[in-house]
Amino acid sequence: MTKQKIKQRIGKLKNLINYHRYLYHVLDRQEISEAALDSLKKELFGLEQQFPEFITSDSPTQRVGGKVRDQFVKVKHLVPMLSINDAFSEKDIQDWLDRNLKLLAKKEQSEIDFYCELKLDGLAIELIYENSVFKTGSTRGDGTLGEEVTQNLKTIEAIPLRLREKAEIIEDFKKEELWDVVKKIEKDDLPFLTTRGEVFISKESFEKTNKFQRKLGLPIYANPRNLAAGSVRQLDPKITAKRDLDSYAYELITDLGQKTHEEKHKILKILGFKTNRHNKFCKNLKEVSEYFKHVQKLRENLPLEIDGIVVNINLNKIYKKLGVVGKTPRGVIAWKFPLKQATTIVKDIIIQVGRTGVLTPVGILEPVEVGGVTISRATLHNEDEIKRLGLKIGDTVIVGRAGDVIPDIMKVLPELRTGKEKEFKMPKVCPVCGGKLERPKDQVMLRCINSNCFLKKKRYFYYFVSRSAFNVIGLGPKIIDRFLEEGLIEDVGDIFELKEGDLVNLERFGEKSAKNVISAIQAKKEISFVRFIFALGIRNVGEQTAQDLARVFGDIESLKRANLEDLKNISEIGPVVSKSIYEWFRGKANLKFLEKLKKAGVKIINPLSKGSTTIQKLQRKVFVLTGTLNSMTRDEAKERILNLGGRISSNVSEATDFLIVGINPGSKEKEARKLGVKIISEEEFLKMLN
Repeated sequence: MTKQKIKQRIGKLKNLINYHRYLYHVLDRQEISEAALDSLKKELFGLEQQFPEFITSDSPTQRVGGKVRDQFVKVKHLVPMLSINDAFSEKDIQDWLDRNLKLLAKKEQSEIDFYCELKLDGLAIELIYENSVFKTGSTRGDGTLGEEVTQNLKTIEAIPLRLREKAEIIEDFKKEELWDVVKKIEKDDLPFLTTRGEVFISKESFEKTNKFQRKLGLPIYANPRNLAAGSVRQLDPKITAKRDLDSYAYELITDLGQKTHEEKHKILKILGFKTNRHNKFCKNLKEVSEYFKHVQKLRENLPLEIDGIVVNINLNKIYKKLGVVGKTPRGVIAWKFPLKQATTIVKDIIIQVGRTGVLTPVGILEPVEVGGVTISRATLHNEDEIKRLGLKIGDTVIVGRAGDVIPDIMKVLPELRTGKEKEFKMPKVCPVCGGKLERPKDQVMLRCINSNCFLKKKRYFYYFVSRSAFNVIGLGPKIIDRFLEEGLIEDVGDIFELKEGDLVNLERFGEKSAKNVISAIQAKKEISFVRFIFALGIRNVGEQTAQDLARVFGDIESLKRANLEDLKNISEIGPVVSKSIYEWFRGKANLKFLEKLKKAGVKIINPLSKGSTTIQKLQRKVFVLTGTLNSMTRDEAKERILNLGGRISSNVSEATDFLIVGINPGSKEKEARKLGVKIISEEEFLKMLN
């Protein structure tokens, strides 16, 4: 981009960020996620670092928080409450340290170590004590002026109304060998003390409050941070007292002789403030990285919400020397967890043709990291979705990962348009074969109806041999493409008729390779009825529907004879799916294909057949899996469940009976706890199977 375009981009980013920051900090509500807002701020900060001539005093990177509400008394902070820049990777952390090292002498560089804290998702506060008694409490406000909320903060048990007795604290300071602090206290007592910390609400209390809100028919709170902020800002302290708020202290402004940030936390704890026991001293960035990974694993089991860690340069004299850039101290940075959402630009929209001929628009993105993974593509599903989003090529968008896995464009940010964005139109013919397209009634998908469309054929081959279908190990897309190019196979039934001699003459395909591929194919001629139905690739039929069909009909001949009413009478199968199944088994080419597989020696077995005793074991129980299993793959676990009459779901809901938790589980475990779904370990699952 030219400098003029960079300047325009910065201006648009500033306006958009200021708008969303006002919603978040002043009105306690939000239209986009914090992760998306963080991503916008990160882009702005990066552009301003690269082009400092465009930094202005009104930039969101140069200010803190929002305006003070009129109904609160304004309190001026003696020392400004500054904001902290964000990092999202080890590289960001290393870059931060490298920038600081350039400002220090060699001796100072050798003295650097770190103190790391959990980054709490709450409301920042400042507490002032006079003669050991809590005098004034205020919010961050705009960083210079805060909102006086003393009476509300007094309702929080974690905040001491009076500091501990002088004799007690001196004794404890001596135990910690904080001799400079001892001298200071013995000489001056504590006439004036300023500390800072965070007010938050536990996950459990958050759920209880929302449950109460639902019971009264009132709006529920979006997240714990909003609830904590709203509770502290209540005009009536009695309402605040009912919210079960908590607080941690993390900063000591008053000079009591502390030399490091770690000592600040020790002093705060001795004075009587609640501090976080998970904070940790780290001697180098390697230990910081290990701490970050440890906290990531710990996150789901913590009683409060966090969104990363705060990394402080530990030695106060170095921290002070590094100073402030804009309104951000150089000596501290927030290392946030990988964003579940981020902002990026849609460079283009292309069309993919699936195995059933469905045309799916896919957004080609400027590469961006979401949830710890770099993505450059995101599905747009269909033409109606593009219209709903109002998306144009060149737009800035919020992209997320649905269920922490599938990249998805969630929102367009039209405020950042330059006027050069382009409308997208779906093609009139198949982009692969030029064939006719069709959009069936009551459906949103365009479909290529040419049965000989080459890409459709290739994708169906890949699907047929995939893990969830015939699971032919070693027969991947490259080999299938080669067989198709050489004319060795015309449809998937031909796979089972291949001989070693057909392959040995192919370039780079020796006798051993040929034997391995043919052996892998022959080993998969026996298949469960569930997998077989799934492998047929009937439109709208997934693993669960395949299991329902196998349970009801027992064998392929009975399924072939089923009429439309028979299919509609299956409670789990709707009219659209019933129609797809019925029409598939009325297609002459499909019936001919089934006969071809039978003649090739494909044998279908069905543990779900009528009269089976094993089916009762997990009959209609709904399972969800999360994390990695030791004893089997997730696909194997799914098949075991299906074969015993159970059902599989990808998402946790009130209909879920069991969540199976393996190693490194994701957010599904948190959702299961919230809904009261039974959580079982791999060992418990194996006992259930046996």
